[in-house]
Formats: sequence, C-alpha cells, structure tokens
Amino acid sequence: MSKFVRFLYQLARMANDIETYSSGNPGKIARRIKNKIIGRKIGSRIYRWPKI
Repeated sequence: MSKFVRFLYQLARMANDIETYSSGNPGKIARRIKNKIIGRKIGSRIYRWPKI
C-alpha cells in the first residue's frame, strides 16, 4: 500500500511540474524551480539530523 501512495504523490508532483512549465509564466517557473531546490536542501539536512 505504501508503494502505491508514494507513486500517487510522485504523480501529483510531476503533474504540478507539467502544469507549471506549460503555463509559460516565467515567474511561476522560477518559483517552482527555486522551491524544489530549497526543499531538497532542507530535506536532506532533516534526513541527516542527529537522532536522539
């Protein structure tokens, strides 16, 4: 079940990317790219956070 849910979340993110890029609005595209980069940086740091 968890693999299916993960697949649906990935599909939703991909659909959001396609919708943003197809809009042609450079502001939306730049914001999407910026937020993806920031999210990956923060996510990787949280993942490596020392566990107590």
